[in-house]
Order: sequence, then C-alpha cells, then structure tokens
Amino acid sequence: MIAPYRGGMQQIPPPTIAKSEDEWRQQLSPEEYHILREAGTERAGTGEYVDTKTTGVYRCRACGSELFRSDAKFDSHCGWPSFYQPTDQDKVILREDRSLGMARVEALCANCHSHLGHLFDDAPQTPTGDRYCINSVSLSLEPADQ
Repeated sequence: MIAPYRGGMQQIPPPTIAKSEDEWRQQLSPEEYHILREAGTERAGTGEYVDTKTTGVYRCRACGSELFRSDAKFDSHCGWPSFYQPTDQDKVILREDRSLGMARVEALCANCHSHLGHLFDDAPQTPTGDRYCINSVSLSLEPADQ
C-alpha cells in the first residue's frame, strides 16, 4: 500500500502485530474497536486526554507502542488531543483518507495499523506547523512518575 506524505509517497509496511478482527474484538471494548479498527471518531471535547497536562508517554491503546510524548502535546482547541510530532516519524503511518467527502491525512499506529486520528498542517504556533489530531480512545498515557 502506498500513502502520500507532504507530496511524496510512503510505502506502508505490513503491521508488526497482526491479529484477526475477532482477536481485536476480544481485546478491545466496543468503543475502542470502533475507533481503532473501524476508523471511528470520538465526539469532540469528550476524550479523556483533551485537557491533560500530565508529563509522560502516550501509547497506542491497541498494542502499547510509544507514539507521542507529552512535550509535543499542545492546546489546539479542536476538541481532541493534539501533538505537533510523534516520538519518531516511524511510529506513525500517514495515508490518504478520502472518506466523508474530504481529502485528509489519516494517522495510523505503525506497529498494528490501528486508526489514531488525522494530521493537519494548520498549527503555525508549533515548531513543525503540524497538528496530529488524535482520538483519546486510541491512546493510553503512561505518566513519567511511574
């Protein structure tokens, strides 16, 4: 599978963690399954991490892979947790999303290919200009003090 990224193309490797949909359904709650495996979206402003200021690491809720760090989180006032960069560019796969009649860039966990949210280039207040708009349900926070 090929995905666009800033005018270039990114080859999408197979997921490191491959499970059947039945296995994912057993592991995840119905809401988690809908968002992570069916590319759903939680309602704006309702997510657990929208206003969180806790220092730590944000991991994929499906597989536990480190995705973002709290020092890259910022208040975008969009209704979802926002980050200006992943921990490492290899941690998040970006692919074209033309659902809902729009052209967007979908963000996936590189380890298990679970849906995280979308990437927008509308954050000039950040060092990268990027806003990774991520569903709280797609994340789990590991506080730094643990």
